Amino acid sequence: MRISPSGLHVPGPSRRNVIRGAGSAALLAGAGIPLLSACGGSGSSSDPKTVSVGSNDSDAVPKKAYAAVYAAFQKQSGITAKVNTKDHNTFQEQINSYLQGTPDDAFKWFAGYRMQFFAAKGLASPIDDVWQKIGDNFPDAMKKLSKGADGKYYFVPMTTYPWAVFYRKSVFQAKGYTVPTTWDELVALCKQMKKDNLVPIAFGDKDAWPAMGTFDQINFRLNGYDFHVDLMAGKAEWTDPKVKDVFDHWAELLPYHQDGFMGRTWQDAAQTLVSKKAGMYLLGTFVAQQFTNKADLDDLDFFAFPEINSAYGQDTVEAPTDGFMVSKSPKNHDGVVKLLEYLGSPAAEELYLKGDPSVVAASSKASTSAYSTLQKKAFDMIGAAKSLTQFMDRDSRPDFTSTVMQPGLQKFLQNPKGIDSLLSSIERQKKTIFASE
Repeated sequence: MRISPSGLHVPGPSRRNVIRGAGSAALLAGAGIPLLSACGGSGSSSDPKTVSVGSNDSDAVPKKAYAAVYAAFQKQSGITAKVNTKDHNTFQEQINSYLQGTPDDAFKWFAGYRMQFFAAKGLASPIDDVWQKIGDNFPDAMKKLSKGADGKYYFVPMTTYPWAVFYRKSVFQAKGYTVPTTWDELVALCKQMKKDNLVPIAFGDKDAWPAMGTFDQINFRLNGYDFHVDLMAGKAEWTDPKVKDVFDHWAELLPYHQDGFMGRTWQDAAQTLVSKKAGMYLLGTFVAQQFTNKADLDDLDFFAFPEINSAYGQDTVEAPTDGFMVSKSPKNHDGVVKLLEYLGSPAAEELYLKGDPSVVAASSKASTSAYSTLQKKAFDMIGAAKSLTQFMDRDSRPDFTSTVMQPGLQKFLQNPKGIDSLLSSIERQKKTIFASE
């Protein structure tokens, strides 16, 4: 993981490889490949003074930051966190079989659907007892994100970052632009930017994942959080007129997207915002990585994706969130409860961020005094949200998003008039994939 000058989330270049690898996560049980094992290869520890933790934090920065957190926990509780760190990609590829074997007491994972998937299969323990202690530390949207389909808590969130529309303050000021808050205002602004010889919306989809972020924004703005979550979970149909409406809206924006997107990475697209050739860019806050000059970085700002349907306003924010879960049968139950209670404290999150300022705290009570201006705004946006989503490839089955949605969205972008047959194809493939659960 590389850290942006702004201290915001910056995924390393392998992020998409990780997600593509995770596409087989649900299919690995019994595949006969070398699997993740718990510490020492013999399951979690029965020593009351030791808690084992399975971790995907193989990159140097988060690994060191968490080491400081675990050391502080040991000093406070007398319990040692024995960490079983695996390569990020390997961890995600083998998570299903790992959890069915002899997993560690606790393990690092993702909020939302990815968490709910394993909770529903009985591969994780509910932690309502932990949330009785830490509940006041988190906003309601983060609490909702941490619950399984059965209404019980299974997840303790640690770090997060939002997706939003980025722009240069100086460009808006020089051109007299105002931040759009509705769809009509967004389209009108795009038209004006085009007249002003700017690329209205920077865009690069060479790696096939950025387009998923645009779909998410339009879908939950148009159809609301509940429908969006149901669609991602395979419960709603892709042939529903509501989904067609999403693509109809997107088609209205396409003339204002940057040309040549199939051959452009997100970093390349970001450079058009840096150079003031583009007016806006929808992406996660990691876009700040590309603003290596301090003056440019200080000029960077963002706004929430505009309202489309007044029934839902701007109440949903896409905020990928990382944290911890407890395995199905932890050897040291009391110890792991104490660990998660500590990890869910503002103090633990503040300590982590000292070593890794590339994200923001999930807790609404964590101090923001060391945050950059962009971090503070990101933190406030997440804290004020009524609902939080994770991003399509975390909110749905990764094999579905990687093999169906990524190529499907690119087909739409290249031929927006063929949407009906495309949606029928997506629905057929969805039924097959989700039927394997």
